[in-house]
Amino acid sequence: MPAEEVEKLRNVAIVGQGGAGKTTVADALLFAAGASTRLGRLDDGSSAFAVEPEEIRRKSSITSALHHAAWRKHELNLIDTPGYSAFLHDARNCLRAATGAVLVLGSTGGEVKVETEKIWAWCEELALPRIAFVTRMDRERASIDHALEDLRAVGAKAAVLHVPIGSDNGFRGVVDVLSGRAFLYQGDSGTFQEGTVPAELADTVAKAREQLVETIAEANDVLLEKYLEGTELATDELVTGLRDGTLARKFLPVLCGAAGRAIGLHPLLDAIVDLLASPAELPAWRGDNPKTGEEVERAADPHAPFAAYVFKTIVDPFAGKLSVLRIVSGRLHADLNCINTARESRERIGHPLKLEGKKQVQVAAGVAGDIVAVAKLKDTASGDTLADEKAPIVFPPLPDAPAAISFALAPKSKADDEKVMQALHRLMEEDTALRVHRDEQTKEFVVSGTGQLHVEVAVERLKRKFGVEVELKAPKVPYKETIKGTAKAQGKHKKQTGGHGQYGDCWLELSPLPRGKGFEFEDDISGGVIPRNFIPAVEKGVREVLTEGIIAGYPIVDVKARLYFGSYHDVDSSEMSFKIAGRLAFKAAYEHCRPCLLEPITTITVIVPDDYMGDVIGDLNSRRGKVLGAETRGSGQQVIRAHVPMSEVLRYAPDLRSMTSGRGDFELEFSHYEEVPGHIAEKIIKEAQAARAERHA
Repeated sequence: MPAEEVEKLRNVAIVGQGGAGKTTVADALLFAAGASTRLGRLDDGSSAFAVEPEEIRRKSSITSALHHAAWRKHELNLIDTPGYSAFLHDARNCLRAATGAVLVLGSTGGEVKVETEKIWAWCEELALPRIAFVTRMDRERASIDHALEDLRAVGAKAAVLHVPIGSDNGFRGVVDVLSGRAFLYQGDSGTFQEGTVPAELADTVAKAREQLVETIAEANDVLLEKYLEGTELATDELVTGLRDGTLARKFLPVLCGAAGRAIGLHPLLDAIVDLLASPAELPAWRGDNPKTGEEVERAADPHAPFAAYVFKTIVDPFAGKLSVLRIVSGRLHADLNCINTARESRERIGHPLKLEGKKQVQVAAGVAGDIVAVAKLKDTASGDTLADEKAPIVFPPLPDAPAAISFALAPKSKADDEKVMQALHRLMEEDTALRVHRDEQTKEFVVSGTGQLHVEVAVERLKRKFGVEVELKAPKVPYKETIKGTAKAQGKHKKQTGGHGQYGDCWLELSPLPRGKGFEFEDDISGGVIPRNFIPAVEKGVREVLTEGIIAGYPIVDVKARLYFGSYHDVDSSEMSFKIAGRLAFKAAYEHCRPCLLEPITTITVIVPDDYMGDVIGDLNSRRGKVLGAETRGSGQQVIRAHVPMSEVLRYAPDLRSMTSGRGDFELEFSHYEEVPGHIAEKIIKEAQAARAERHA
């Protein structure tokens, strides 16, 4: 694309809640624009946007996919995004690259799901111009009015551009309210004829036009003055006012059609070109100069220094890694040398590629505002910035997607441990919301994600892409042991065999430490009752017991051990003898120190609509939670903070979703350890002792 034609670019995210029909709309746009010779369908696996086998099997998008098309000498980069909650983070990342969005809505109405509310809020946050497309107008009881009710629920002011022609199975086209043109489609072929408004719709179209004119005028002071004076607004004025109001987000243009039958997509393509922004029309990107820390801006200028933002990564075990970039400024071409300003490393660009679903097409170059992919960047991840070394800039990273659920991964073969970790890290390059770590205490691989489906799909991809099979199970809770009292005890190890015997004798005093202090060993020996060279052996024996636990096999913490007396034998004493004596003394004293269990406590932050506040607080109390407080957030939401035992929130995500009809969100972070209540500790100790006995049977 010539550098002077940045204004001809449109980066369009197709967004909406799961099941709305986004992928069908995206495929239909390709078909209508002539970029595809057939109307792809997710149901039969022919969709140009179905890039993962898991999507074809589930018949729903689990990752974003890109394709491009040309329409009226404009270049359209279409981004089909997932709409189900577990994969919504991907949609958010893609919105950073978009210059506009098409919000897809169903025609039969129903409660707006939290996914739509989130997407709408993200678009607002990014000041992204939008249009809405009401699809499935050929369904029984379909009505554009249902979608308008849904839009009102998210605070959108609709500007209705279309009146449907026909209803249910008889739906066959749309009337453009502003121009009065009727688009009449022939069957499912995608071909249409332009005509005049059907007589039976004349009054409906006239009323719709009157309402549209009023909506456009209200968003523009000059037009409003004319309108109130009774002056008829010219079509050119209305067209300009419609575009200006859309770009300023004063209202939301609403179109309709039936994507599954390729009806209404040509007017939608026109609206994308006419109403949504080019990269040049959006505010400059802001970032920091990594050398000075000063804020700098980069407009979509092809003559400016090169800068690009990596908003997506695709990992293939055979082809390698693809980094998908939004070029913010300058030009990108093969063999370009640049720096990754987020990691302070150099990168060399290979041939730029255009993505066409699963395929890639090599292109000569990319200009400011465009979206391209680059293969095999050695040190670049999603959220990184690439820039000209002489004009460095770092753009803000991708937002974190808080983990909502965790599972322990059990490799089917112990030999696969290292392979599992390597494969998981490859998946994490592709999926920014996936988290994995090895728990130092439980020795488990713990994988965390935005929901159970998110983690299950990751496991499927582990097997398909990397040949690694794992099982999911609930993660072990990392309990710990400690003491509440003080006691003294002797540990004496004496054994006489042929030759040298074994002799070690020590006295320890155990006392509790403040929570979180770990372990402290005090050498209080005087008079040489234990030689200096044997004292470290006593501490070593004690530390061994700390890692093993005593009452339930969990690590012992927050204990001070004071070594204050003992005895030795000139011939039979050794480091091993005193290590054993240290173990014996610690165990003997521990029994008299009122040992107890500690459990990890999390800080949970729950965000819910006002109506669900009472239910959520009641549920947190039932989970042994301590509510710390609640505060009101804008738009009728409550933010509730509480301390809750980790064991009580391992499966909180599906419970909260059920309790709030999917409208609740939460974040978890570790806070501290507290004593487990006696009756619960009893049960945990019995289970741990039984498991230990079984292991040693």
